[in-house]
Amino acid sequence: MFENLLVYISILPLIGAFLLVFIPSNNSKSLKIIALNFSSLPFIGSLLVWAYFKKSIAQFQFVTKIYWLPALNLNITLGVDGISLFFLLLTTLLIPICILLSWNSVKKDLKEYLIAFLLLEFFLIGVFCILDLLLFYIFF
Repeated sequence: MFENLLVYISILPLIGAFLLVFIPSNNSKSLKIIALNFSSLPFIGSLLVWAYFKKSIAQFQFVTKIYWLPALNLNITLGVDGISLFFLLLTTLLIPICILLSWNSVKKDLKEYLIAFLLLEFFLIGVFCILDLLLFYIFF
């Protein structure tokens, strides 16, 4: 039912950061709204992961394997276990809170600030969900 949920959770902040690049820096309200939406949607997805997580299974759940470079046997494998689930929830909760707390205080370089937060969320979600050692090292 939720085969690719972790892919959507991890890619949404990256899409939001990409969209922010094309918005003018003087349009601060649109920048803030887009950043908040693209950082809050992964939290909703991670709540779904938490709701459908089976505590009785002692293995990775919501595992998704994306064949990246099959000739080199490089694949992207995402999944969560009982520990990384709560780190995922914590990350996707704290980033929107940080954006909300800085709503009126950041005046200079707002666009870059919000892009940095969305990229931080993307990399943190990647660290907590990736099951490949090479990609874990890259995300870390």
